[in-house]
Parts: sequence; C-alpha cells; structure tokens
Amino acid sequence: MSEESLPHEDRGEHPDALPAYAERVLEVAELVPPGRVMTYGDVAEWLQEGGPRQVGRVMALYGGAVPWWRVVRSDGVLLPGHELRALDHYRAEGTPLKEASRAAEGHLPRLDMKRARWDGDGRAEAHT
Repeated sequence: MSEESLPHEDRGEHPDALPAYAERVLEVAELVPPGRVMTYGDVAEWLQEGGPRQVGRVMALYGGAVPWWRVVRSDGVLLPGHELRALDHYRAEGTPLKEASRAAEGHLPRLDMKRARWDGDGRAEAHT
C-alpha cells in the first residue's frame, strides 16, 4: 500500500523519511503500558486524526520498532500471522486474556478487552 492512505500532509518529498502521521502513531503505541492495549480506533481518536485503517496501515508498515502487540483489533482477536508472538508478549506482560473454547479454531485466546483496554488515563490532552 502506498502513502495514499495516510493523511495528506504526511506525503513528503523524502520517500525514505517516516511520515509525520506514522511517527505520531508510533509514539502513542510506545505510551501504552505493559499489560494493556489500545485499539486502532483508540489511537486515531487519541491523535484526533485518521482512522482505524490508517493506524493499522502505519502499524503494518512501521510498527516493528515499537510494542506492536499493544495496538490491536477492537474485537480482541490476535493479529493474524503473529498470534503466537503476540501471545508470548501478552503472557509475559500479564495482559488479560479470555481463554478460547475447545470449539474455537486453533484454540487461541482473545484479549479481554474490558480489562486490557487502556484509555490513556487522561493523558490524551497532554499529548497534543
């Protein structure tokens, strides 16, 4: 995917430079404490810019340098293709999980979004 999905002001003259929007998304990802998560939509709302798809795209392209497992889907399903790596992080950090039923495909747990979701503890205003 090209930078077309990122906010317009982030398409710059320097193709190797990290777009400003991506930098802001990654900064928020680094703020999420161990054992907690934010959804893609939560990050967009925190930034008051973009949306869940833009945040997801940034995380897919640039998220490897930050705790990517702390920015998640709103339904608590583990990131496809990265489930086991993410699960290792969640267990090490004590992130609340809902164990999968035996009928669930792959028997992988989901995040317990009610307990794991982090709202920024009122720090969103201080961030901008």
